Amino acid sequence: MDTLQNMRAFVRVVEAGSFTAAAQHLNSTTAHTSRSVSDLEAHLRTRLLNRTTRRIALTEAGERYLQRCQQILAYVEQAEAEAGDAQARPAGKLRVHAMTGFGQHYIVPAVSRYQRRYPDVHIELTLAQRMPDLLDEGFDVSLTLATGLPDSGLVSQRLGNAFSVACASPAYLKRNGTPTSPAELREHRCVQILTPVFRADEWTFDGPHGEESIALGPATFQINVAEALAVAVREGMGIGLLPAYSAASGLRSGELVRILPEYTAQQLNVYALYPSRQYLDAKIRTWVEFLREELPLVLARDQAELGTFSRDRELSVCGFMS
Repeated sequence: MDTLQNMRAFVRVVEAGSFTAAAQHLNSTTAHTSRSVSDLEAHLRTRLLNRTTRRIALTEAGERYLQRCQQILAYVEQAEAEAGDAQARPAGKLRVHAMTGFGQHYIVPAVSRYQRRYPDVHIELTLAQRMPDLLDEGFDVSLTLATGLPDSGLVSQRLGNAFSVACASPAYLKRNGTPTSPAELREHRCVQILTPVFRADEWTFDGPHGEESIALGPATFQINVAEALAVAVREGMGIGLLPAYSAASGLRSGELVRILPEYTAQQLNVYALYPSRQYLDAKIRTWVEFLREELPLVLARDQAELGTFSRDRELSVCGFMS
């Protein structure tokens, strides 16, 4: 028995309202179409249609089965279309959201590389600190950083991880000394970033002794954007926890010094979120696949570079402070 073909006959009979009309649409005979539905009922051991000489009507089981058949046939049609390259070419507008600093440092360059591969995709990128409602706001994909994800019904792909590092300016360290443990941060001016993920006045470190949480005193300065916090740290306003991507340029130039180099803080997972796996558009599928291919390598490269900064700057700070 061809179950799939019998499903098509059943759905067509219901949609057409009669076996004769369905047979015409299927380029079949009324008898063959009727037999297909009867074979399906025999296979399921369930009556799907009540028949009279004048009309047909779905049974309760038939109504439920009809919905499933329609979904299954839609999946089959999509698979056939993709196999035939009908909808496999990425094209059109792709609306992407990303967290501000992360998007600026990683997603904008990724867009450039992606569009070289798929020039017919036009990307509209929105950078914002909040997590949008993808369905209400019409985003195709959101790149977000979080410790974990709530059960939202969205599809998620983990792309890597990110963390922050403690930084200060050489001038600040010359005036105030360099802390050698997280506990010593309580004796320093600490500028803080406001995020919905972490408490601004409590910094959690991962280091040689495992996880350490430090409660800080009242902040002299708080802000909600990492790039602006990096400016404050470079200006000598205090010690700050900067995402690695926000600290990198200042560490390269020597305007920032990484302190507590054996510690990282505020570990976050990087996720790509999109509404559904069903009928996934080629541009969404290829964008997520591209990020899965590239982003972990870029994140790992930049995180490895932080270790180089830590070793080099430790020597330069010692010379600067002597």
